[in-house]
Amino acid sequence: MRTATVNRQTKETQIAITVGLDGTGAHNIDTPIGFLTHMLTAFAVHGLFDLTVTATGDTWIDSHHTIEDCAIVLGKAFDQALGDRAGIQRVGHAYVPMDEALGFVALDLSGRPYTVFEAAWGTPTIGQFPTDLVEHFFETFAVHSRTTLHARVSGRNDHHKAEALFKALTRALRIAADFDPRRNGVASTKGTLSG
Repeated sequence: MRTATVNRQTKETQIAITVGLDGTGAHNIDTPIGFLTHMLTAFAVHGLFDLTVTATGDTWIDSHHTIEDCAIVLGKAFDQALGDRAGIQRVGHAYVPMDEALGFVALDLSGRPYTVFEAAWGTPTIGQFPTDLVEHFFETFAVHSRTTLHARVSGRNDHHKAEALFKALTRALRIAADFDPRRNGVASTKGTLSG
């Protein structure tokens, strides 16, 4: 089982995340931000990643630090669980519709972080989750998981758009992280996915 546990303790947040890449979607998510909990639950269920998240933070200021640090820790845990990335598919993509919204994510577990994100939001927040932090979450996750990530979404309802994006992210990650039975070593002409 490819698993990793990462902890982050600062004066702003306390985050602990364990991720298992070869799981069943078992999850235990505890954050002070309802929509973040909802999205991390979707991440586990739709990616079939086992995921435990315990997060507290200075939400009396706002939600930014807690959301950002969850993305940092989740990205680091995902990176550690991948190990040397030998034998994986490496590249994945997914379309996810949610009513009128359609989210798309294509990614490469290349070891080279990069993000292209296309979304327009109609409201400033979804619950306690600022809509501008959806892009920041994706970008932060990509940096710390060392992933090249492209994401875009269309639609009218911001809840639907954000959820479609998170589900597309985790489904693309599942494809990319799965093993290719015909692959020996890493999927790279360089012979490494170290960046």
